Amino acid sequence: MNQLVFVFQQSPLVFSGFLLVLGLLVGSFLNVVIHRLPIMIERQYRQECAELDRPDDFVEPMPPRPRYNLVLPRSGCPHCGHMITELENIPLFSWLALRGKCSECRAPISVRYPLVELITGLMTAVVGWHFGFGMTAAGGVVLTWALIALFFIDADTFLLPDSITLPLVWLGLLFNLDGHFVPLTSAVLGAVVGYLMLWSVNHVYRLVRGHDGMGYGDFKLLAALGAWFGWQSIPAIVLFASVAGVIIGGYTLWARYRGFGREFPFGPYLAVAGWLTLLWGNRVQDFIFGLS
Repeated sequence: MNQLVFVFQQSPLVFSGFLLVLGLLVGSFLNVVIHRLPIMIERQYRQECAELDRPDDFVEPMPPRPRYNLVLPRSGCPHCGHMITELENIPLFSWLALRGKCSECRAPISVRYPLVELITGLMTAVVGWHFGFGMTAAGGVVLTWALIALFFIDADTFLLPDSITLPLVWLGLLFNLDGHFVPLTSAVLGAVVGYLMLWSVNHVYRLVRGHDGMGYGDFKLLAALGAWFGWQSIPAIVLFASVAGVIIGGYTLWARYRGFGREFPFGPYLAVAGWLTLLWGNRVQDFIFGLS
């Protein structure tokens, strides 16, 4: 183990290569999280609503339902139900070997599955190369995985799950107990400023338009990013989110004009901004505060 740590410390290329493979494996799991977590939240919500609708004197227990979580049931083809084997679950390579089709019924497998795996692998390797071996890289890798999951979940469902955003707040504060990214005081203020900033914008929007302009998950995600990178990072995050909004929003408008686009939530912009801030936020902060 000590020899492996020594190799990682002395060779950033080896460390990044290791993280590339690890990221591919985690990307396969993130595909499960992206697909199943919104379904789990919806099922829990419906169950709670059903329990509230029952009269007080109704004590008959609800019928048991098959277990459905991030582990069970095993992943399978949505068309024929074929259970995916271990060899068919090798990240990226199995999709290429199967030529993007189920081995049983030959139904097409979405290209997004290997894309998520590839993106996770590459982004994880970039974080390792940028920070080098150490706790800062470990924190950046965990944050990267969470932001990838949030990006795709929100893009699909307009939902930023509390089960991801809230732990990110506490993890950011924990990593900054020793100042891995910013001093703890800055991290605490960052969480407060991040939440209140979007809450205030949404409150004004609701007063003017009569309805919310964004979801509360957006407030929590910006609070989490503030906890990781401090209150000084908020302008850089907003700048990165604006640039991402112009790029993704421009594509969305073009796609809607062509008849196959749809509205895009704000969470993915924040997720992109958070990752860019992880790598280059300090340079942008220096530029912004240098102008003031």
